[in-house]
Amino acid sequence: MTAQAFKNPLETEVQYLKGVGPVRAAAFQTAGIYTFADLLEFQPRRYLDHSQIRRIDEIQPDEEVTVIGTVVGVERISRGKRRLIVRIADAGGMLEAVWFNQVDLFSKIFHTDQLVALSGKVGFYRGWQMVHPDFDILSEQKEALHTGQLIPIYPSGQEFKKAAISNYAIRRIFSEAFRKYGQLIPETLPEHLIQKYRLLRRAEAYRQMHFPSSAEMLHQVQRRFKYEELFYLELLMALRKFHFYSPVQGLPINIDEKQVQQFTAGLPFRLTGAQKRVLQEIRADLVKGHPMNRLLQGDVGSGKTVVALLTMQMAIQNGYQAVLMAPTEILAQQHYLSIANLLPEDQYRIELLIGSLREKEKSRIQQRISRGEAQLVVGTHALIQEKVTFANLGVVVIDEQHRFGVMQRGDLIEKGKSPHVLVMTATPIPRTLSLTIYGDLDVSVIDEMPPGRLPIITKWRTEAQLSNVYDFIRTELSRGAQAYFVYPLVEESEKMDLKAAVEAFNYLQKKVFPEFRLALIHGRMKMAEKEKTMAAFKAGEIHLLVSTTVIEVGVDAPNAVIMVIEHAERFGLSQLHQLRGRVGRGSKQSYCILITPGDISETAQQRMHIMTQTNDGFRIAEEDLRIRGSGEFFGTRQHGLPDLKYADLVTDQRIIQAARKDAFALVAADPHLRDKRHQLVLQHFKSRYSDKFRLPSIA
Repeated sequence: MTAQAFKNPLETEVQYLKGVGPVRAAAFQTAGIYTFADLLEFQPRRYLDHSQIRRIDEIQPDEEVTVIGTVVGVERISRGKRRLIVRIADAGGMLEAVWFNQVDLFSKIFHTDQLVALSGKVGFYRGWQMVHPDFDILSEQKEALHTGQLIPIYPSGQEFKKAAISNYAIRRIFSEAFRKYGQLIPETLPEHLIQKYRLLRRAEAYRQMHFPSSAEMLHQVQRRFKYEELFYLELLMALRKFHFYSPVQGLPINIDEKQVQQFTAGLPFRLTGAQKRVLQEIRADLVKGHPMNRLLQGDVGSGKTVVALLTMQMAIQNGYQAVLMAPTEILAQQHYLSIANLLPEDQYRIELLIGSLREKEKSRIQQRISRGEAQLVVGTHALIQEKVTFANLGVVVIDEQHRFGVMQRGDLIEKGKSPHVLVMTATPIPRTLSLTIYGDLDVSVIDEMPPGRLPIITKWRTEAQLSNVYDFIRTELSRGAQAYFVYPLVEESEKMDLKAAVEAFNYLQKKVFPEFRLALIHGRMKMAEKEKTMAAFKAGEIHLLVSTTVIEVGVDAPNAVIMVIEHAERFGLSQLHQLRGRVGRGSKQSYCILITPGDISETAQQRMHIMTQTNDGFRIAEEDLRIRGSGEFFGTRQHGLPDLKYADLVTDQRIIQAARKDAFALVAADPHLRDKRHQLVLQHFKSRYSDKFRLPSIA
C-alpha cells in the first residue's frame, strides 16, 4: 500500500511521510501517532523564542539565544566520551557546538565554510559553548526551520532517541508534510462561526502551531482549537438532548394530587422548600409528553432519595415499574432499606438485585421483574445484565452518576421504552462542568438542608495532636455519641493500607478506647458481616466504627456525630466533603476532624483550609476544580467527557458559553445536520465520537 492509496490525506500512515519510514513510524506509534492527522495533533510542550539573533560578543551565560556564523572547524573526539565539536565564528567572536550523541550522523552534516544558525542555551567552558543546540545549515537549505521564529520543542521518549527522531527531524517531517498536504487539511467549523469570532482556519492553525510566526499567532492557535474542541463537545450534548426529547413520545404519567398529598403526609418528616421546588420541576417533566432527562444535585443528607422515591411512586401509581441503580452494594442496600421503611409494605412490591446474591435468588428476582410483579427495583450493575428485562419500565433513577460510565447509563435506560430518567449526585458539580459533563440534562438543585441540622464543625489536626483528639472523642462517647474513624484505601497500596488500618483498629481498641465497643469494616469482609456490623452500629451497640473505605460508611446513623479522617491529605476535596456528610444527620452538634502528618504539600494544606472554612458543597466543588483542574475533577472514562487537549474548563468559561450557545443554535436550526453547509461538521463529528459514544440517529 502506498500513501497515494488513501482518499483522505489526513489518514496517510505516518511511515509514508517523507523523512519517517518504518523505524521512525514504530517510534511515533509509541506516542500514539499513526497517521498524518495524529501527527498534526502532536502538540509541542513548549516554545523557544529564537526570533532575536545575537552576535557572539553580545551573549551572556545561561541565555537561550540564536547565533549565525560560519563553520571554521569540525572535530571528532574519540578518546574518553565520544563527541563532535563544531566551531563557528561571526564578526563578534567564536563559539563551539558540542554533540555527545549521534556523532557519526552529525559529522556528516557539518562542513567548513557552511553558514549555520545555532540555537540553545549558552555556557562557558574555555570559551562560549552550546551543548546539543538546534541548528540550520543556512547555506544548504531553502528555508530555515530553526531561525528567526518561535521554535516548538516536542515531547520525546527513549524510543524517539533510538529512532533518531530529534526536534530537528520532527520539524523537517512537518515541513515536508505541510508542503504536500497542507492545503488539503479540511475545515471543520461552519464558515459563519469562523467569521463571527475571526478564528484561524484549521489548516493555518496547524501550520502556526508547528511553525509559529509570532507569540500572537500562538494565542490565535489556542483560541481556534479551544473553541473547536468545546464546540464539538457541546454539539454532542445538543444532539443528545434534541434527539432524546423531540422525536420520542414520553410515557404518560398522570399526577394524582390526592395520592401525592397522602403519601407526603405519611412521611416521618416534612419536605423542605427546596425538595418541593424540585418535585414541581420533575412533575412538570413527567406530564409534558417527552421523556424526562434531569440531573438532581444535592449535598449529602439534603433529601435526594425522598425526591427520587416520590418520582418513582408517581410512576408506579400509573402502572409502570421504577428502578434505582447505585454504584455499590452497600449504597444499594441502604437505599432499599430506606425506601422499604417509607413505603407501605402491603401496597408496593420492592426488590433488591445485587451481584452478591446467590444465583437462585437472582433468578427469582429477575423473573419477578420480567413479569412486572416487582414494581420498584433497587440494585447495582447487576441491573444492566442481559438477563434482566422489565415488563413496563417507566422511571430510571441513577445515584452517584459520576461513578458510572455513559454506556452503563444508556444500558439501563434501554431496558425500557423511552423511560423518564432522573440522575442524582451528592458531589456538587460546578456550573462549568455541568454544562459539559451533563450538558444534555436539565438540572435541579436541592440547596436546602432539613430543618434542625447544625453546621458541622471541622478541625484540622496533626498526628502530634492525636492525644487531644482522643480525649475529645472519649468525652463525647461517654455522653452517648458515636464516631467514625476512616482510613484511606487506595488500589496501588491496598495491602499496606489494610494492614495499617487493622493495626490502628487494634491499637484504638486496646490502648485508647478499651472501655468502648469498636468494630472494623473493610471491602474484603463478606456482605453478611458488613450488614451485621452496620446494623449493630446503627442500633447503638457499637460506639466507634473504623472503616477503610469511603462509600461503605454510608450508614444513616443520626447518633454518629464525629468523623475522624486519618491521612486526610490522601483524600480529594469531594471525598472529604462526602465523608463529612456521614455525620450531622441528627439534631446534635457534629464534628469532622482531619488528621494529617505535620509536613504535607501546599496543595494538601489548601484542601485542609477549605474544609475548615465552609460546609458549602458547591463552593468546595469550585475550589476542587480550581486546585485539581478539569482533567482530574472526574475521570473522563467514568463520566464520558472526552479528553480535552486544548480547553480548560476552569479558565475557559467564556469560550464554553459561546460554544454551547452556537452548538445548540445549530442543532435547533438543523437537528439532523443535513444542510450542505454542515456536511464537514457532520463528518468530523462522526469521526470524533462514533466509536466512543451513543450517537443519536442523525443524517
